[in-house]
Amino acid sequence: MEDEQLLRYSRQIMLAGLDIEGQERLLGATALIVGLGGLGSPIAMYLAAAGVGRLILADFDEVDLTNLQRQIVHETDAVGTAKVESAAARLRGLNPEITVEPVNQRLDAENLHSLVGRADVVVEGTDNFTTRFAVNRACVAAARPLVAGAAIRMEGQVAVFDARDPESACYRCVFPEAGETEERCAETGVLAPVPGIIGSIQATEAIKLLTGLGEPLINRMLILDAAAMTWRTLKLRRDPACPVCGSD
Repeated sequence: MEDEQLLRYSRQIMLAGLDIEGQERLLGATALIVGLGGLGSPIAMYLAAAGVGRLILADFDEVDLTNLQRQIVHETDAVGTAKVESAAARLRGLNPEITVEPVNQRLDAENLHSLVGRADVVVEGTDNFTTRFAVNRACVAAARPLVAGAAIRMEGQVAVFDARDPESACYRCVFPEAGETEERCAETGVLAPVPGIIGSIQATEAIKLLTGLGEPLINRMLILDAAAMTWRTLKLRRDPACPVCGSD
């Protein structure tokens, strides 16, 4: 690690359990971020600032004026441009030492398989179940850890699903694929900082997974009620009959 890197990451290197070895793991790691919206914005910015060596940014949407209230990686001048390009420019300015790879396309089984296979950790921040289930299937197939989050109104949730751990639930163990009712910010609203809180926790969990720091949120889900500013923790359990990760 060069002197300038030691200075840039000095406050992080000081942490017991991370040290230079952990920082070098981050610099050599690849994270796939799916979705560059309210959750993906803080996820991408904190992972870039923390020194994750390669960030793959996957989204096919363009920046809209209504996004700017919460999607803090984008600026007003970026309205009308691809979110991945807007985010990539911001992240390169934040940390020019890392590699940022924008993927401006819809994700399907084929390209998800390729992208997930290249990543050491996958962090999902979309607002639709179809993509969430597809990302989960790809993570289970490739044995990659998935950090999943969601935010709506004044509520949020975050959990880690680690397919490398035979005791870990996957996303499909917890959420049934049929009968889910999707709620989106465009229809129900969201308080600006709430996705920031959840996305920041997702970034923290990704760093923990990449470095071995602390205890990841495996088989636990944090649920935020920002109106009362209270947290609940739900214990999750792997479903042996799960059609994605089950053994039956």
